[in-house]
Amino acid sequence: MFPTQLTDARAFEIAQALLGGFDRHYRLFRATSAEAKGRFERGDWQGQQRAQALRIEFYDARVAEAIALLEGRFNAAALPMDVWQQVKLHYIGLLTNHRQPELAETFFNSVCTRILHHAYFHNAFIFVRPAISTEYIENDEPAALPTYRAYYPAPDTLRETLQRVVTNFQLNGEFVDLGRDVDRVLAAVSERLGEFPRRANFQLQVLSSLFYRNKGAYVVGKIINGFTETPFALPILRTEGDGRFFIDTALFGEDDLLALFSFARAYFLVDMEVPSAYVQFLRSMMPRKPRSEIYSALGLQKQGKNLFYRDFLYHLRHSSDRFRIAPGIKGMVMLVFDLPSWPFVFKVIKDFYPPQKETTRELIKAKYLLVKAHDRVGRMADTLEYTRVAFPRHRFEDELLAELRHFCPSLLEESGDDLVIKHVYIERRMVPLNIYLAEATPEQLERVVVEYGNAIKDLVAANIFPGDMLWKNFGVTRHGKVVFYDYDEIEYLTDCNFRRVPEPRNEEEEMSGEVWYAVAPRDVFPETFAPFLLGNPRVREAFMRHHADLLDAAFWQGHKARILAGHVHDVFPYDPARRFAGA
Repeated sequence: MFPTQLTDARAFEIAQALLGGFDRHYRLFRATSAEAKGRFERGDWQGQQRAQALRIEFYDARVAEAIALLEGRFNAAALPMDVWQQVKLHYIGLLTNHRQPELAETFFNSVCTRILHHAYFHNAFIFVRPAISTEYIENDEPAALPTYRAYYPAPDTLRETLQRVVTNFQLNGEFVDLGRDVDRVLAAVSERLGEFPRRANFQLQVLSSLFYRNKGAYVVGKIINGFTETPFALPILRTEGDGRFFIDTALFGEDDLLALFSFARAYFLVDMEVPSAYVQFLRSMMPRKPRSEIYSALGLQKQGKNLFYRDFLYHLRHSSDRFRIAPGIKGMVMLVFDLPSWPFVFKVIKDFYPPQKETTRELIKAKYLLVKAHDRVGRMADTLEYTRVAFPRHRFEDELLAELRHFCPSLLEESGDDLVIKHVYIERRMVPLNIYLAEATPEQLERVVVEYGNAIKDLVAANIFPGDMLWKNFGVTRHGKVVFYDYDEIEYLTDCNFRRVPEPRNEEEEMSGEVWYAVAPRDVFPETFAPFLLGNPRVREAFMRHHADLLDAAFWQGHKARILAGHVHDVFPYDPARRFAGA
């Protein structure tokens, strides 16, 4: 129960300190996002990648600062529970006119749950549901940018309007030929929409910040004509030579936007004062994409994680199927389970591994953190990491319970009717590639083998060596894209030494069934991949036709050399065939 009176002066001071900690976090987060514009204009791609990685660490650092402040000033963990109830009420009051109230509530939860004992995690102390509405938040100050700009072109001014859409972002630099680019966009609009009658409210709505990621800046908006809305995005790139800008292509429709905002790509850098308004706008263009994933795509992954868990609890209340061991070949270091009615899998690190797996729990966690901070180039699934998740034990199949108790006893805590798992990763569910291949038609097999090779080459371009390249470690999304999801052997490409197998020096070495040459810990011999990957003749034929270079050490050595020389590869979140011809 909430207190009927606010009687403890410390409660208001604690609420102020908590909100001050969040405000500091968001100022730093937003400043890093705003600085993406300058890095893009300078072509500072390494700086852009560093900023994307470092920004992920901001949140936990600010939470730790807030905890230290509250413990030092108020001895927070020893405060009576009625004081914490008053803290929450004061905090709600402070958020009434706040522009990021949902993020501030999540920050409150993060601090509170680390200070208080687990037994107190309930409605009286944290925000299980949002207390402050995020509807219609806008900064009304004269100098503030609106969430989006609306443009109303006349029948003969669409070209001029599109040009103004781009120039309003005030990029510091020149375009190769903006008029030419706008003509290309107009041609793409015509191809997409055809001849259409213009309704009274024909308009373009465009979000006020560019979306920066990798080597691109994206204009994001929608074309509205009567009751029809067509989402679009325009990628702006920079020439390698003289650093001039050009529009690379035009993307239209929900599917194109879903690919752009995929869970397998790095988070965007976007300067937002009211993130909930951006999420609402983007959700109108991608209604199938959960709000949790949109927040994560905007770099607000803690908010995404919070919303995901709320969605999960809601789904549990409205379903009755049982958690089971996930289909596919069982992993050696991870126990994977799922709920058939929920499109995600749960991954738990086992307590022990077979002798051939020389790893530790901390090393595995470090690999997953590497993927979180790295550019995932559309080929590595984003992972949500949780601690102390309580599941209803009766929803677990007996076989799964037995495996958890056998392989992961140190991570289990049985409390009443709950099974608490102390550490778990959650990922989007995909069809394991080995299962997909077993059921594929000849046409599907050819396409997915090409996709598999392309996935590896995209990872290579991003300085990632998957380590274990077996088919079972890759999945196929609902859009047919191949994505890597087993990270326990992942390495930076530049940390690996790619070698050819030496020629045998004598008949004894040639006939030996054992490795007779010296192998260092990070030595990789690409020609040895074939026996493990290409046992199926149909798979081998397709692979050798499209990706035989993956079996050649020279391919890997060349990419490693280019990365070490400072080259940042282009990775496009759309089919390169969609690109306009030339810069």
